[in-house]
Amino acid sequence: MKHLVFVFSLSFLFLNCQSETSQTFTQMNTYTQLEKSINRTDTIVLGGGCFWCLEAVYDELEGIVDVVSGYADGTTMNPTYEEVCSGKTGHAEVVQIRFDSSRIPLEQILEMFWKCHDPTTINRQGADVGTQYRSIILYNNDAQKRIAEYSKQTVQREFENDIVTAIQPLKTFFYAEEYHQNYFAKNPEAPYCVFVIQPKLEKVKRTKK
Repeated sequence: MKHLVFVFSLSFLFLNCQSETSQTFTQMNTYTQLEKSINRTDTIVLGGGCFWCLEAVYDELEGIVDVVSGYADGTTMNPTYEEVCSGKTGHAEVVQIRFDSSRIPLEQILEMFWKCHDPTTINRQGADVGTQYRSIILYNNDAQKRIAEYSKQTVQREFENDIVTAIQPLKTFFYAEEYHQNYFAKNPEAPYCVFVIQPKLEKVKRTKK
């Protein structure tokens, strides 16, 4: 009887150990996949008019992990929307785009950038006028800088007027207030969404066909 108990105990320990080993392997595999996914993601900050528009456009693209509205390229810390709109802080309304570079390269993101706004107007996009609406690309490294400059140079032939988009290193990105995040998705019936953002999205979809 003692022999049977001993054998049963060993079997239980073996099965338990095997189960824990399997769980550990599964967890390690999951962590490895997550690490690979994280290593493929990159970010770029773009400004081209109201950030509500840019956010809505890039939310439609496959390979985009998330889009956050915010402020950058100004002179003060943690500006509010009202301060940015006053033009006194020097910030631009921008979106920080996090993307999976194995699914959508930066070159493709910039192709959409040139299509979804007018990069030839200074401090203006349609009825939105002010320095906060300037066209700007804020890069994180030299590789992004080279890609942005080449993209700008290549697309110039498609515009009659000179592209005025600034290409500069990103210093600090400040998150915009919560009510600005996912604005179009949360407020599809708002007048600005109906008369400005929705037509822009439809135009972008036509250019993708």
